[in-house]
This record gives sequence, structure tokens and C-alpha cells, in this order.
Amino acid sequence: MANSNISSRQSDFVVVGLMSGTSMDGVDIAFCSFTDHNLNWQYKILLAETLSYNEYWKNKLSKAHLVPGYNLIKLDRDYGYYLGEIVKKYITQTGIKIHLISSHGHTVFHKPDDGYTLQIGHGANIASITGTPVVYDFRSTDVAKGGQGAPLVPVGDKMLFTSYDSCLNLGGFANISFDIHGNRVAFDICPVNIVLNLMAKAFGLEFDKDGLIGHRGSCDNRLLEKLNGIEYYKKSLPKSLSREWFESVLLPIINEHKGKAEDKMATVYAHIVIQISEVIDSYNLRNMLVTGGGAFNSLLIKLLQNKLNTEIIIPDEITIKYKEALIFAFLGFLRFHQQINCLSSVTGAHSDSICGALCEP
Repeated sequence: MANSNISSRQSDFVVVGLMSGTSMDGVDIAFCSFTDHNLNWQYKILLAETLSYNEYWKNKLSKAHLVPGYNLIKLDRDYGYYLGEIVKKYITQTGIKIHLISSHGHTVFHKPDDGYTLQIGHGANIASITGTPVVYDFRSTDVAKGGQGAPLVPVGDKMLFTSYDSCLNLGGFANISFDIHGNRVAFDICPVNIVLNLMAKAFGLEFDKDGLIGHRGSCDNRLLEKLNGIEYYKKSLPKSLSREWFESVLLPIINEHKGKAEDKMATVYAHIVIQISEVIDSYNLRNMLVTGGGAFNSLLIKLLQNKLNTEIIIPDEITIKYKEALIFAFLGFLRFHQQINCLSSVTGAHSDSICGALCEP
């Protein structure tokens, strides 16, 4: 049973949030403090940085879903040690006293409809390196209860970002959260950076900075129709997307279509904007906080602004970059203190959960 409140002794509790997303750009690390004023939560991001993966880790993580079981188990442990060393280095350099580490891990498999999900970066290894309690494996409990195990961020949206009608994250996938009749709902809308970054590699770039490639192209209506016709977009809630879905459903449509690479990129931008705008319009959301790497893409934001009547709010750079790491720190904080941190109204599980495995050093 969850505690009804959190004592004042737990105010200014410092948690390190670790986040590795599907866009494979690196590890987001955020040192965050949380203060409870009668469950009116306040937070501070004390320190935050993105540590780019070197070629070794890019190669290992990008191929993790292909390796044999023994190698995957070893990678899980090795990646845990890697994350632990990162945190230990920052603690040594800054002298910040931390109470907890909360790690999302790196998703290798996510098939909730088949009853499984896997995020590597074992918490015991992080704890052993840092000497600090670690919460990890946030999705498994919800999946075991019949839920999607995603999105998890909406709990933080609801409790930390109360002044916005909705929160949209433009990461590997676009996901959104908002309240309907007091209940939080959230879901993945469509791919964003996972597809844009992959297409940018054909031009020798890591990503399409400011949408310059997409701006050069013209929308291909035949391709756009095929993308918008994907069955996922017609599914009712709850629903979530994964790398497996992207590689098996959306990517073949793009690869098999004949046309210039610039035109394909422009068409993907149009597809993203249409899918997001249909969601916003259907729920009549008045304002929307936009974060994630896609918030820096000036073409994408301009296209959204031109399409929507909703007020789009772009926050400060730190919030754009590290909101997800901040919220995972908060989810770990809630788990550590036995508070509900996963909502069945979001995931479709048969009940709310206190998610995450706790490892003591």
C-alpha cells in the first residue's frame, strides 16, 4: 500500500536521473532536487548534461537486439558499470551529495502486447560502482499487469508541470500527455527523431539541423498517404510505439518508395505534423509544453505553429533537453518512497503501480 504522504525529512531529496532514448544520441544525466510543500511539488535541476556515446557504445547498443542471450546479459551488466562510472565521475567532480540514482536504461526490446520489455543497464552494477541506491527496470511491473509499460513520463507531467493543458515530447517518438475528466492519459503519436536522424545519415549528418534537408524537399502526396494510412494511427488508447514497430512497419514504406531523399524527408515532416495536429485538434487542447530534441528543429516547430491553433510553449533550453531525465529522477523518487508512479489510465494496466526495481549498494 502506498504511503499517503511524504514526510518533511524527504524534502530537498537529490536524485540523479539517467535517460537513454531511441534516438541514440547519448546519455542524459540530470542531478535534481525535489521539495514537497503539502504534495505541491517543486524541483530544481542542479546539473545536467548529455554525454554522447562513443563509437563503441553506439555499435553495441544499436546491435543489442541482434546478439545472443549470453552476450546480451553481459552487455546489460557492462552498460550498468558504464552508467555507474558516469555518475561516480560527476559526484567526485562536483561534490554533490545524492540520495538516489534513477535509471531508465536503454531499451532493447519493447513488446508489451506479447508481455515483455527489456531495458539494459543493470541497477546492481550502477549501485556497486556508486555506493548509492538505484531504481531501474521501470516498465516490467506495468507490462506484467497487462499495460503498455509506456509512456511513464505523464506522472511527472501531471505533478511537476501543472500549468499546461498538455505536454508534448519530440524525442525518438512524439508522445503526449493530458487530462480527460481529471484522469491522465498519454500515448505515443508517431516517430520523430528516430526516422529523421536515420534519414539524415544518407546525407552524412547525425541529424537534420533546423530541418534544412526537409526544407529543400517537396512533399510527395503518394508517400504521405501511405504513411498516414498506417493502422497504428487508427488504434484506440492505450497504445505505444517501439523500435521494432518502426523497423517493421514505417521504415519499409519509406525505403520501398521511389523518389528523392529530400522529398522523402519533407514528406516525413508533413506526416509528423499531420499526426500531431490531429491529436491536438481532436482533444481541443488550449496550450502545449513542447520539449525533447525536436523542439530545437525550427522547421518542425514552424510547421506545427502554422497547422495548430493551440498555443505552443517552448521552455528554456535545460527543460527542453532534460525534462525526461528530470521526470525519471522523480519517478525513482516516488518509487523509493513507495508512491504510485505509473498510471493505469495511461498504460491500460489493470491497476496503478509502484514501478521499478530497487537495488541497495
